[in-house]
Amino acid sequence: MTVADANHCRIVSTALAGERGIDEQTFASLAILSERLSRLRKLDRVFSRVEFSPDVKKLKGQRNAVPIG
Repeated sequence: MTVADANHCRIVSTALAGERGIDEQTFASLAILSERLSRLRKLDRVFSRVEFSPDVKKLKGQRNAVPIG
């Protein structure tokens, strides 16, 4: 894992832990990690069953949520 990968993982994990706010940087890091996972899945079938945790999936859903009120 490169330093940049570690930083993206750290940004997402600290946001999930409530140690930092969920902001555009969080979603940008999540998008980068999602793209990299997608590339891994295409690279080899061994990665086809790798997926994000339920908490990360929920966080991804928040990006598209539109507040009503």
